[in-house]
Amino acid sequence: MNRIRVLIVDDSAFMRRVVREMLESDPAIEVIGAAKDGREGVEMVLEYSPDVVTMDIEMPRMNGLEAIEVIMERSPRPILVLSSITTEGAKVTLDALDKGAADYVTKTISRSVIDIIKVKTELVEKVKAVARRGRMLVRPRIVKHSPVHIPRPTSGSRKADIVVIGASTGGPKALQEILPRIPGGMTTTFVVAVHMPMAFTKAFAERMDALCALKVKEAEGGEALKSGHIFITPGGMQTRIRRRSAGVFGVEISDEPKDVLYKPCIDITMTSAAEAFLSRTVGVILTGMGRDGMNGMRVIKQKGGTTIAQSEDTCTVYGMPKAVVDAALADKVVSLDEMAEEIVKVAC
Repeated sequence: MNRIRVLIVDDSAFMRRVVREMLESDPAIEVIGAAKDGREGVEMVLEYSPDVVTMDIEMPRMNGLEAIEVIMERSPRPILVLSSITTEGAKVTLDALDKGAADYVTKTISRSVIDIIKVKTELVEKVKAVARRGRMLVRPRIVKHSPVHIPRPTSGSRKADIVVIGASTGGPKALQEILPRIPGGMTTTFVVAVHMPMAFTKAFAERMDALCALKVKEAEGGEALKSGHIFITPGGMQTRIRRRSAGVFGVEISDEPKDVLYKPCIDITMTSAAEAFLSRTVGVILTGMGRDGMNGMRVIKQKGGTTIAQSEDTCTVYGMPKAVVDAALADKVVSLDEMAEEIVKVAC
């Protein structure tokens, strides 16, 4: 079996060494080279044609954003951005996804052995995941899509009161193709749980608000859900939907349980929404590794709601949707290009 050929692009000699050691700890991966800036990275991509590129952003001569743009124009392939866990790092990472990067890995290296192992595990898993998808991941740059052409629902006619969307690896990019196509006339509430660090979700909500017809914001503990709004669950915390009184529903945010792998956990948010809204709940599972969201989708179906999974051929990683489909929990399996239209159809 051929090993996955990876090119590292980073101006830090220390990071080049650390990333190389992390990747080469897996026998399925071969590091074919390391470039010290974006310009050298582009040259090495054209010369060696790696399967996957890991890309730093802040570099001399040519930065990561510029390099991604050139690579995607001249020799498209999966690129993983190595990002810092800061608000500014989040904004730049989202810019990189706009330019064609497949996904990102947070590269903060602490002295904690547990943290280092987590970074290594995520890096190796994502390199393998995007390599399997290969050139199929290369999609046109994100643009502002027109809303789907569906008649606006009249007041009180909607089929669902809430749509809960869960996503992980490749999710931010997928959501940027779905949410801007949701028409402004919708009165359904949307709650989006995506596996992102704490600093990233606020930046992502702000970016989506600039692209979407509906109001988008990061959810806050204690606030009431509003129809025709999209709430992004904050990273590093758990978000639950609670019924306060007849027709009034609120957001509850806490760090409990502390031992859950994902923060936010899609299962927790979906389950709470289904328990609050019963059959008037729609659950959507998008691209991502693992099985988070499967149990939440099961509860939605048990309560009489509707479930939708993203199709394999349009996923960055067909993990979470596959778990839902294999468990016979998906009422519909839909491609990324058709997802916004399907969501509107089942919700209106």
